[in-house]
Formats: sequence, C-alpha cells, structure tokens
Amino acid sequence: MDLSEKHLKLRQRLGEFDGLLIAYSGGIDSAYLAFVAHQVLGDRALAVIADSASLARSQYGDAIAFAHERAIPLKTIETDELEREDYAANGADRCFHCKDELFTVLEAERQRLGFAAVAYGLNVNDKQEFRPGQRAASEHRVVAPLADAGLTKEDIRALAREAGLRIWDKPASACLSSRIEYGRRVTPEALRMVEDAEDALRALGLVRFRVRHHGTVARVEIAQEELAAALNPATLKQIGQAVRSAGFAYSAVDCDGYRSGSMNEILPVESLTAALRK
Repeated sequence: MDLSEKHLKLRQRLGEFDGLLIAYSGGIDSAYLAFVAHQVLGDRALAVIADSASLARSQYGDAIAFAHERAIPLKTIETDELEREDYAANGADRCFHCKDELFTVLEAERQRLGFAAVAYGLNVNDKQEFRPGQRAASEHRVVAPLADAGLTKEDIRALAREAGLRIWDKPASACLSSRIEYGRRVTPEALRMVEDAEDALRALGLVRFRVRHHGTVARVEIAQEELAAALNPATLKQIGQAVRSAGFAYSAVDCDGYRSGSMNEILPVESLTAALRK
C-alpha cells in the first residue's frame, strides 16, 4: 500500500469503534493517533495521559499543549507503577509492569465512560523491537490502529508533516525509567536526576540524546549528527557540569552515540526471552 492507502485504512479502522480512549504520551505515534481519531470520531475520541514520576515535565507540558492546539479532548489520570515492586525492581520486564498498570487504569476509565475500546500508538516497527509492554497490551485487549493500518514510524512522521503537525519530527521520548540500567532500582530520586540532567543538556542545545543512569556515572548518548559538534573541550566541559549539577559524580560520553533501547544491548538472551514470555 502507498501512504494514502494506509491513511485511508487507518481512518476506516478508527471508524469501526463507538468511542475510543487513546493512551497518549505526546510522542509522535500517540499524538498522530489522537489527532486522526479526533478527526474521525470527534468527541468520542478521548486522549488520556498518565501523569507519573517517569514522565518528564517537559514532555508532559508539550503533550498537553499539542492536544490544546488541535482541540483534542484530553484527560489526565494518575498511575502508580512505582508502587509495584516488580516495576521498581527494574528487571528486563519492567515495561510490562508499567503498561499493565496503565492499561488497568485505562480499562477502568473506559468502562466508567462507556467507550468501546482502549488504543495505543504501536506502529509496525515497534513489533520488531524488544517491548514487553506489547504483552500487557495484548492481555488487556488494547487495540493498535496504526499497526493495523500497516504504518511505520517513517509513515507516521510523513503523514504528520503533511497534516501540518509541528510534532512530525519530534525526537523519540521514551519514559525516564528506560534510562536507568536494569537491576538498579527505579526511585523518584533516580528519575529526577535523569530528568534534570536531560533538561540541562537540552538547554545547551542538544536535541537527540539520552542520559543513561549507571549509579554515580551518567552515560551520555548523543546522536551522530550532533556528536562532532559536542566533542570539543568547551562543550564537553559544559556537558560534564550539566550532568554533575543533576547529582551524578561522573559523566561519560558514549562513543557509539545515541541509539534507542541501548540498555537492552547487555541483556542476556535468556532475560529477553523470559521477559517476553512471562
């Protein structure tokens, strides 16, 4: 299918539901899904954002701003994934416990409000990655209209750009917990350190990067297109100061640059398999 056919298929899929709650984070996938669902279903499409410690304040604010800009109905809920020991312990299946909490709360909202289904922004590319949260979605019967329509991440960005959405090229924005190395406990303090460090680096002008929490050390991943400019003594000193101001003792710039899911690279195969099968 070409892009226009996929877009039509998405609209047809959304039109099958008598009301849809969208798990909304403000990232490109969930934002585009909420935008099109609102076009198709009007007020019977409701974007729901979970306000928790693992969602950066800058991301939360931008998500709310985008929904208001596009007049998308929006509701904020609270989730308590940090209260779940299996989540806080930060094993390879942490994402499952996060999404299980989210979809449990959304399902209760769906029933209370009388909507037909809960949807989330899974795309075709996501199916090829290690994402235990997909198992939670399956268990809660959460629908994935973007993937159903055959849309890839590149397709979604192209359609969002065509629609004039300012978020079409927004960098990926996984939750703050994904920055903490597996086995290191997820705590409000650890999340705050990551968020403060990333805010400070963003203020320096970095766009696509991650701060990975390794205890006293922050491993900074910078996108290849920005890495050369960052690797000069003055900028490196600013990066170190920014990271230390967030509470880390040391900073290290990753020579391989930014890549999504880098924490998964050191997981044994058996851990990955177990996380997906539990």
